[in-house]
Amino acid sequence: MAFDAGLAERIRDVLRGRDRISERKMFGGLAFMSRGHMFVGVLGDTLMARVGPERYAEALRHPAAREMDFTGKPMRGYVFVGPEAIETDAALESWIAQCLAHVGTLPPK
Repeated sequence: MAFDAGLAERIRDVLRGRDRISERKMFGGLAFMSRGHMFVGVLGDTLMARVGPERYAEALRHPAAREMDFTGKPMRGYVFVGPEAIETDAALESWIAQCLAHVGTLPPK
């Protein structure tokens, strides 16, 4: 599956100037990495968000979020976020900030 280049560019704009951010093609889309950990990505027009196990249930309560389940089994701590939830830059920035906060608690790879 291809990824939405416009959404990828919006994510790059949010992340511009941050250290140790990289990109990698993964899951048929594009993943953004911090210190070796995937924290957000783009699959089609959907945001992949690594919110962590502590915020997982809360994230799933958002009407545009759903379990991330590539293999048919949910990936706990990760959610798909529909395009309607990231229409504004502020909303996208909020999801990215949550995900960066989570991977900031993990040891570098």
